[in-house]
Amino acid sequence: MIKYTENASLRPYNTFGVNAQAALLVEYSAEEDLPQIFADERVKGRPFWHVGQGSNLLFTQDYEGVILHGSIKGIRPTSQTEEVILLECGAGESWDHVCEWCVDRGFYGVENLSGIPGEVGAAAVQNIGAYGVEFKDVVVAVSVYDIVQGKNVIVSVADCHYGYRTSIFKTPEFKNRFIVTSVLLSLSRKAPFLLEYGNIKAALLERGFSLAQSSDKRKSNKSLRGKQITLHAMRDTICAIRSAKLPDPAVLGNAGSFFKNPVIPTVRYKALLSNHPDMPSYEVDASHVKVPAGWLIEHAGCSQRRVGDAEVYEKQCLVLVNRGHASARDIMQLAALVTDTVRERFDIQIEPEVNFI
Repeated sequence: MIKYTENASLRPYNTFGVNAQAALLVEYSAEEDLPQIFADERVKGRPFWHVGQGSNLLFTQDYEGVILHGSIKGIRPTSQTEEVILLECGAGESWDHVCEWCVDRGFYGVENLSGIPGEVGAAAVQNIGAYGVEFKDVVVAVSVYDIVQGKNVIVSVADCHYGYRTSIFKTPEFKNRFIVTSVLLSLSRKAPFLLEYGNIKAALLERGFSLAQSSDKRKSNKSLRGKQITLHAMRDTICAIRSAKLPDPAVLGNAGSFFKNPVIPTVRYKALLSNHPDMPSYEVDASHVKVPAGWLIEHAGCSQRRVGDAEVYEKQCLVLVNRGHASARDIMQLAALVTDTVRERFDIQIEPEVNFI
């Protein structure tokens, strides 16, 4: 089914809750709808932007073109062995619903990505990631509608060119050419848990779980005591960690992590340690590390900085929130203020993860 709406409000399509209008909103429910949509005279030749739940974007003004939103649903196994199962997931499925579905059925691989807002299609475009896992680690292929060729195409994970919060689908050449319709995920029946990132270990210990995943004698007595970790325990713990520091967009408008964690040369990082010995980092490769943008923003003195009704969230400085009536201009000015302050303090440039439209 296809629905066309002129002068449509975009408030339901962005988690910041910023009001803007689209000249035309087109909603569809099947990949077979796409050829018909792009042949329609109301759409043909006009600029367009495809949105999901709007958890990673900011409408800076009314959109004079066409906003597309799909609701292609479905999660179905395509093949499985004793160790691996392949799942086809519709682009319009809630990503967290997919995580919950997998955990409920004993499939490992996406539990660390639990609680991330947005739809499957956006996960494929953005290469979402959290707690040591990225979308690229579990995807095999992405099915897209190629507007130029007017047909569906399957893009292998290698051809997606995934990087940190980026993919081929975000490049100027392809972002207005491919529309994700479904993804093929590879999950394991036996994968070990990934506990090394953030405060996962501490949170599990607080909940009475053992950190031992084998007979490793080097584990501390404390880590060996307690209940065995389960998939549900991992998902519940990840969701609890996220909810403790990230506000619910339904309650407080936000787009999750607003800034990317900057990657800097290791030599530069070591030089910064002389003045900031507690600056955390994660190794990227032999010559680069990733520095948490939230730490930089907090230690640059930006916690709870405010422009109009836009504010740096007190529990997680990586997040900008709408305290009620923030305009897009308020949010953009606050983002610029934070960026400038971090650069002046640390000589590090942080960049937004959110798309400005």
